Amino acid sequence: MIGRLSKCHTVVRPDFSGPGETVDDGRPLTVAMLAAQAVAAADLAGATPFDLVGFTFGATVATCLAAEYPHLVRSVILLAASSTSADARQTLQFELWRDLIRTDRKALTRLLLFTGFAPDFLAKMDYPTVLQFIEEIVARSNWDGLARQLELLLTQDVRDQARRINKPTLATGRTHDYLVPPAYTQGLVDLIPNERYLEIATGHLATLESPQLVANCILDFVSPNFRVIWSTGR
Repeated sequence: MIGRLSKCHTVVRPDFSGPGETVDDGRPLTVAMLAAQAVAAADLAGATPFDLVGFTFGATVATCLAAEYPHLVRSVILLAASSTSADARQTLQFELWRDLIRTDRKALTRLLLFTGFAPDFLAKMDYPTVLQFIEEIVARSNWDGLARQLELLLTQDVRDQARRINKPTLATGRTHDYLVPPAYTQGLVDLIPNERYLEIATGHLATLESPQLVANCILDFVSPNFRVIWSTGR
């Protein structure tokens, strides 16, 4: 997906504190802190103003960034986004992940793949390849950083920031998303004054299932003549 985007745009991918490789003083993470890190990365790359893309928790950060730094943002694309974790379903999910990080990281990885991909996509994968993928994720993940991010996920709430976004905004839900069901994305974009919502028939991990589809979604939206012919939804 990044290769597709890079053919016609400069792509800057900030590596946040927490599960990423940015090292900080270990304080509790905040959405505002991570938004400031993204702005710093863009400044360092000389890439301002920019079209802002956020995927899942990155979409939470992007929502905050778009509200707090509107002078840097041309447009906003939110992929599999939600506005708050203040409901029983998400609290149950994130507390389960937190407990499995402590007790059984391989089980958590299997759960994330099982719920992250659309059923048809996962069913067609070669099972030995899936097992190898799980082993690699367990070995390479920054589990302590993920645990820090989960503490933030349990308290995230960017509803006020969403209401203050004044840039053209596209949000995409995923029909087979069990981690962030489409209703969560719709709930976020309903708060944003100038928004479009599109739903694509993938699982949560659409960037792995259909990277060209996601890239086309982004490129179509940031082009002068927005048109999407491959999507469903409102």
